Amino acid sequence: MSNKRTLKKNYEFKNVLNRGKYYIKKQIIIYIVKNQKELNYIGIAISSKSGNAVKRNKVKRLIRESYRKIEPKIKQGYNIVFLWNKNIKLEEAKYSIISKEMEEAFTLAGIIEG
Repeated sequence: MSNKRTLKKNYEFKNVLNRGKYYIKKQIIIYIVKNQKELNYIGIAISSKSGNAVKRNKVKRLIRESYRKIEPKIKQGYNIVFLWNKNIKLEEAKYSIISKEMEEAFTLAGIIEG
Protein backbone atom coordinates (compact mmCIF):
# COMPACT_ATOMS: atom_id res chain seq x y z
CA MET A 1 0.00 0.00 0.00
CA SER A 2 2.69 2.43 -0.99
CA ASN A 3 1.93 6.16 -1.18
CA LYS A 4 -1.02 5.76 1.23
CA ARG A 5 -3.73 5.34 -1.37
CA THR A 6 -6.67 5.77 0.98
CA LEU A 7 -10.17 7.17 0.86
CA LYS A 8 -10.38 10.07 3.26
CA LYS A 9 -13.41 12.20 2.45
CA ASN A 10 -16.94 11.40 3.57
CA TYR A 11 -18.28 11.60 0.00
CA GLU A 12 -15.67 9.04 -1.16
CA PHE A 13 -16.89 6.57 1.45
CA LYS A 14 -20.55 7.28 0.65
CA ASN A 15 -19.91 6.73 -3.06
CA VAL A 16 -18.44 3.27 -2.43
CA LEU A 17 -21.09 2.32 0.14
CA ASN A 18 -23.98 3.41 -2.13
CA ARG A 19 -22.70 2.10 -5.48
CA GLY A 20 -20.48 -0.80 -4.48
CA LYS A 21 -21.09 -4.52 -4.29
CA TYR A 22 -20.73 -5.83 -0.78
CA TYR A 23 -19.51 -9.07 0.72
CA ILE A 24 -20.47 -9.86 4.30
CA LYS A 25 -18.19 -12.12 6.27
CA LYS A 26 -18.17 -12.96 9.99
CA GLN A 27 -15.85 -10.15 11.11
CA ILE A 28 -15.57 -7.76 8.16
CA ILE A 29 -17.86 -6.34 5.50
CA ILE A 30 -16.19 -5.33 2.24
CA TYR A 31 -17.63 -2.89 -0.32
CA ILE A 32 -16.00 -2.81 -3.76
CA VAL A 33 -16.63 -0.44 -6.66
CA LYS A 34 -14.63 0.16 -9.83
CA ASN A 35 -12.87 3.52 -10.15
CA GLN A 36 -11.53 5.34 -13.22
CA LYS A 37 -7.90 5.02 -12.13
CA GLU A 38 -5.18 2.41 -12.40
CA LEU A 39 -4.81 2.16 -8.63
CA ASN A 40 -6.74 0.69 -5.72
CA TYR A 41 -7.90 3.02 -2.98
CA ILE A 42 -8.95 1.65 0.40
CA GLY A 43 -10.89 2.99 3.36
CA ILE A 44 -11.45 1.48 6.79
CA ALA A 45 -14.35 2.43 9.04
CA ILE A 46 -15.06 1.14 12.53
CA SER A 47 -17.88 2.58 14.62
CA SER A 48 -16.82 4.36 17.79
CA LYS A 49 -19.61 2.45 19.54
CA SER A 50 -17.58 -0.74 19.02
CA GLY A 51 -14.90 0.19 21.51
CA ASN A 52 -12.26 2.69 22.52
CA ALA A 53 -9.66 4.18 20.16
CA VAL A 54 -6.93 1.72 21.14
CA LYS A 55 -9.05 -1.30 20.18
CA ARG A 56 -10.36 0.32 16.97
CA ASN A 57 -6.85 1.24 15.84
CA LYS A 58 -5.61 -2.29 16.52
CA VAL A 59 -8.33 -3.69 14.27
CA LYS A 60 -7.48 -1.11 11.59
CA ARG A 61 -3.83 -2.20 11.72
CA LEU A 62 -4.86 -5.84 11.34
CA ILE A 63 -7.05 -5.01 8.33
CA ARG A 64 -4.31 -2.87 6.73
CA GLU A 65 -1.71 -5.60 7.20
CA SER A 66 -4.01 -8.27 5.77
CA TYR A 67 -4.65 -6.06 2.75
CA ARG A 68 -0.93 -5.34 2.33
CA LYS A 69 -0.14 -9.06 2.18
CA ILE A 70 -2.85 -9.80 -0.39
CA GLU A 71 -2.47 -6.59 -2.44
CA PRO A 72 -0.03 -7.96 -5.09
CA LYS A 73 -2.69 -10.51 -6.17
CA ILE A 74 -5.52 -7.95 -6.50
CA LYS A 75 -6.47 -6.39 -9.82
CA GLN A 76 -6.07 -2.62 -9.97
CA GLY A 77 -8.75 0.02 -10.46
CA TYR A 78 -11.05 -0.42 -7.45
CA ASN A 79 -12.20 1.54 -4.42
CA ILE A 80 -12.50 -0.79 -1.44
CA VAL A 81 -14.07 -0.01 1.94
CA PHE A 82 -13.68 -2.32 4.93
CA LEU A 83 -16.25 -2.13 7.71
CA TRP A 84 -16.09 -3.99 11.02
CA ASN A 85 -19.18 -6.10 11.75
CA LYS A 86 -20.70 -4.31 14.73
CA ASN A 87 -22.13 -7.57 16.11
CA ILE A 88 -18.60 -8.87 16.77
CA LYS A 89 -16.56 -7.55 19.70
CA LEU A 90 -13.25 -5.91 18.81
CA GLU A 91 -11.46 -8.24 21.23
CA GLU A 92 -12.34 -11.17 18.94
CA ALA A 93 -10.36 -9.70 16.03
CA LYS A 94 -7.74 -12.15 14.78
CA TYR A 95 -5.31 -11.54 11.93
CA SER A 96 -5.77 -15.05 10.53
CA ILE A 97 -9.56 -14.76 10.38
CA ILE A 98 -9.50 -11.28 8.83
CA SER A 99 -6.96 -12.40 6.25
CA LYS A 100 -8.97 -15.49 5.30
CA GLU A 101 -12.25 -13.58 5.06
CA MET A 102 -10.63 -10.87 2.95
CA GLU A 103 -9.25 -13.42 0.50
CA GLU A 104 -12.65 -15.18 0.30
CA ALA A 105 -14.46 -11.89 -0.41
CA PHE A 106 -11.97 -10.83 -3.09
CA THR A 107 -12.26 -14.26 -4.73
CA LEU A 108 -16.06 -13.96 -4.75
CA ALA A 109 -15.73 -10.47 -6.25
CA GLY A 110 -13.44 -11.85 -8.94
CA ILE A 111 -10.69 -9.30 -8.40
CA ILE A 112 -7.91 -11.71 -7.42
CA GLU A 113 -5.53 -12.58 -10.24
CA GLY A 114 -4.24 -16.09 -10.63
